[in-house]
Amino acid sequence: MTDQAARPAARPAREFVVEADGGSRGNPGPAGYGAVVRDAATGETLVEAAEYLGVVTNNVAEYRGLLAGLRAARGLDPDALVHVRMDSKLVVEQMSGRWKIKHPDMKPLATEAARVFPPGRVTYEWIPRADNKHADRLANEAMDAGARGERWSASGSTAELDAGGAGGRAAGAGGSGAVPAGAAERAGAATAAGAGGAVGRGAAGESAEGGRRTGDGPAATPAGPAGSAEPADATTGAGRAAGAGGSGAGGSGGGEAAPARGGAAEGEHLGRAARSGARGAVAGTDRRGAGAAVGGGSSADADVRAAKAVASPGWGPPDLGAPATFVLLRHGETPLTPQKRFSGSGGSDPSLSSVGREQAEKVAASLARRGTIEAVVASPLARTRETAGIVAARLGLEVAVEEGLRETDFGAWEGLTFGEVRDRHPDDLDAWLASPDAEPTGGGESFAATGARIAATRDRLVAAYAGRTVLLVSHVTPIKTFVQLALGAPPESLFRMELSAASLSAVAYYADGGASVRLFNETSHLR
Repeated sequence: MTDQAARPAARPAREFVVEADGGSRGNPGPAGYGAVVRDAATGETLVEAAEYLGVVTNNVAEYRGLLAGLRAARGLDPDALVHVRMDSKLVVEQMSGRWKIKHPDMKPLATEAARVFPPGRVTYEWIPRADNKHADRLANEAMDAGARGERWSASGSTAELDAGGAGGRAAGAGGSGAVPAGAAERAGAATAAGAGGAVGRGAAGESAEGGRRTGDGPAATPAGPAGSAEPADATTGAGRAAGAGGSGAGGSGGGEAAPARGGAAEGEHLGRAARSGARGAVAGTDRRGAGAAVGGGSSADADVRAAKAVASPGWGPPDLGAPATFVLLRHGETPLTPQKRFSGSGGSDPSLSSVGREQAEKVAASLARRGTIEAVVASPLARTRETAGIVAARLGLEVAVEEGLRETDFGAWEGLTFGEVRDRHPDDLDAWLASPDAEPTGGGESFAATGARIAATRDRLVAAYAGRTVLLVSHVTPIKTFVQLALGAPPESLFRMELSAASLSAVAYYADGGASVRLFNETSHLR
């Protein structure tokens, strides 16, 4: 017998399937991830992991979920072969090497993920969101726990059950713990917490269909300059200057620039945008918004209720109760408005012109006839407080001031026209038009920062005015952002909305986190 014959055959490499997901309620906003490691041969769920991340973008949360899944798989067997399945086209294409990674927040995460296993031992596959339900549920549980000020608990997780999994749970990653009352009966096995926010499972799990919070991946950017300067609306004046056909950087919530969309990539993005619009006021939220009133039931149930709310002609089905309805009023004209000058929160803070005061009186008369406004809340800037004061006096209400409703700070561009900015700061303007993360010259506020501020403001106001109709007197960028978040639309949608002075828009927010855009840029009261 030769030495070769005497040597035992090499053990075949174990094979794992990693399913991962991440989401952000606000994009950027309160975020979390979920990851599942399965035995590739049996489908058995071996490890679950989830974590609340604080405020980050959706794409960062997805990468963090990928990292957690890969690390959990390595903890089981560092020599394994791993097949990653995610419904993020962006992450799959970037980790497969087909798309470049440019975003500074994602580059180090992608590099770290590539080092968990040796090259060639990890493959990637894009799957529809309906096939990633288990990881999605874990991410939601982590975000829900974070909204309560708690950490995600593996012992209390029902993600596999919610996702349609048939298996029970067993201790994993060296952890052990008591079984919650009734958990063994529901799951068919005992539950135990695993170390480091992960839990191992010992019975077969099934892939499932389900929901998710946000759209991700490549999204076409506006063809040309469409600044959301307070007087120069996104689709008016200089905002229409560039021709069609161009593209630039920007995905949802800080995503990457990508090749021209088509096929699965485009279908994924558009489908998610539509679903997110039916589900949440946050760009890509699920059934719950941090800080908002929440309802019970599964995400799938919430999806159905929210979709019915959007489709119904009334204010929503009775089981959700009366929504918090925000009537969004852009202030009347100031002397800068007809000149189409940038007028944000860092400039001269102009008051209304005589035309603007007349517009405010007309709005007040119209809202008084409707008789639905129960409270008035205004941005702290002079033009909004003056507009709100005129309306509130007609309605017999007081004006509350909310700092979060202020306009974007346009930095050194304050008081300039679009053309003047183009002449003086061409590179900064190009960067600002190409990415929601870019700031105006001089340290102004990016659209991404404005979006995070408005999402937090929305959550506070929804909680404070649940079931009531409130007039919010604000500015171009905040009002467009309310609408963008409610629709689950990408940041570049801000460039594709026209918002007139003294116009009315409306968004309703339901107890399950669903949102419905009811009105946009209504100006009939001014005629």
